[in-house]
Amino acid sequence: MKNDEILSQITEFCRTADMAESTFGRRAVNDGKLVQRLREGKRITIDTLERIQAYIAASTTGGLPPPRGLQVPPEKRDPRGNFRFFENRQKYLLFVHTCSEKRVIADRVALELSTIHPRPPALRIFDAGVGDGTVLARVLRATHQRYPHMPFYVAGKELSLEDLRLTLEKVPDRIFEHPASVFVFTNMFYSEAPWLTPASPAAAAATVWHEVPLRGASSGEFEQQIAELRPFLEQNWRAAISPRTAMPLYERPVVLVLYREDHRFLLDSTIPRPGQTEANFDLVIASQPYRALSSVNFRAKRIIAPLARALRPGGRLIGIHSHGHDPGMEMIQAIWPGENPFSVSRHELLRAVKYELGSLGRDLNFNAYADNRSIFRYDMEALPNEVTGTIGTSTAFAAWNAAVYVAQIEDDRLTDMTQNGRTLDAARDVLRKYNGLWFLDESYVISRRRD
Repeated sequence: MKNDEILSQITEFCRTADMAESTFGRRAVNDGKLVQRLREGKRITIDTLERIQAYIAASTTGGLPPPRGLQVPPEKRDPRGNFRFFENRQKYLLFVHTCSEKRVIADRVALELSTIHPRPPALRIFDAGVGDGTVLARVLRATHQRYPHMPFYVAGKELSLEDLRLTLEKVPDRIFEHPASVFVFTNMFYSEAPWLTPASPAAAAATVWHEVPLRGASSGEFEQQIAELRPFLEQNWRAAISPRTAMPLYERPVVLVLYREDHRFLLDSTIPRPGQTEANFDLVIASQPYRALSSVNFRAKRIIAPLARALRPGGRLIGIHSHGHDPGMEMIQAIWPGENPFSVSRHELLRAVKYELGSLGRDLNFNAYADNRSIFRYDMEALPNEVTGTIGTSTAFAAWNAAVYVAQIEDDRLTDMTQNGRTLDAARDVLRKYNGLWFLDESYVISRRRD
């Protein structure tokens, strides 16, 4: 809201209430020179604006203070489409194994390790969407290298059972190298997962809490015991489709806790227990946690703001999402001119998060950074001879798959295009033009000030 609009509201209220402008300033925000400063073009904070509006509303007959926080219309999906685009296993696995995004993101996240300030009893990490666990596993290797003797509390949110299975395959090696580790996985919402506490009392009462002390001293023994969890996961780790929005949601909340039995005594104060959990994370990883087409208010209110609240003093949240403006997007626009799924920048998102948090965000720093620090590149990994000369069908298909995965093009839009051959021609044209294929992601950091 601009100063002229605010001044117009204040002036009209003062005229109607027969109140001096200095009196209004003192009563509304304890500042008698408020109106004078606004006329001079001075800026005010969102909290001050809300206090002004709340005072006007409360002092007006029948008035009500405006609701706090962002307004988020329900995000709807076509129930005829995929359960969730990110869970299209063929596209997802082909993308993961032909592009370097996971490795590059892990390297970017690992840079934050030098700026966190862990406190006893453990270094606490939360992955807001573990996917196949590749990023988390790489980050934990780097964390072990920096803090080899510090207990770790590693929590992750994941709705997909298939992704959870892929992640659990990586746990044995991590827990063997760093035995003082507690792993916690849950399918709860972003607003619930850091605290392992469902918002609904009915859901909280139905929570399945499963603690597994792993016996033995080798990764092979740990792997065998984790594999035995398959029947439990198939029975409990289930997702459904909301009949109202067609969005995925858990059937019942589940918490899975893993640690080494021979380290139970050391980890006693780190192991979470029902009704006695906390967030207070040193590092929160939010890598591609939302759809490209989701609104900025949805991202801020439902995902990033809750995760920011889960930071402890000195903690850092690093967010990463696709940026566009790259050869991959050029490939997409060759088929769908004007297509642009990446319309929300990190700057808009951080502004919305700051507004949503209000006074709760006073001790947070919102760091969008300059483009040369925020934006980074990852590549489709192909042999040199695969993108020079004659480009084979398999290489062109892998490039096209990567482009549509990043742009999150729905299957029903792809069916007709993939049958007419134009897509592979577009892929070959871009591969020849750039001698390969690469994409851009952008990052941002929210940090909580130290005590």
